Amino acid sequence: MIKAYLTFHELGYAHSCEAWNGERLVAGIYGVDCGGAFAGESMFHRESDASKLALLALIDHLTEKGLDWLDVQVMTPHLALLGAREISREAFLHLLRQTQSRKLRLFGPASEA
Repeated sequence: MIKAYLTFHELGYAHSCEAWNGERLVAGIYGVDCGGAFAGESMFHRESDASKLALLALIDHLTEKGLDWLDVQVMTPHLALLGAREISREAFLHLLRQTQSRKLRLFGPASEA
């Protein structure tokens, strides 16, 4: 799985946002650019609330690129507290098509992201 995601990242589809405390990685979120929409795959933390910082940094980045939503895939109480909400499959597919038609460029080469 790690090798597959590294290849996916090298192809420009998989991306991560990390939180560091000095030299120590303390949290992160990774996911997939789905043609200008972003689907978060997984989050982790090694320090309390650090994953919230990584998520907020990702949201800031995506907002700067013109995206006003992200797919968290599975609703959790933690994500609900941060403002996530469930929508129907039909509404999601409509939003996805609408967003993809905007042809947003969410990430550039690693040196630009």
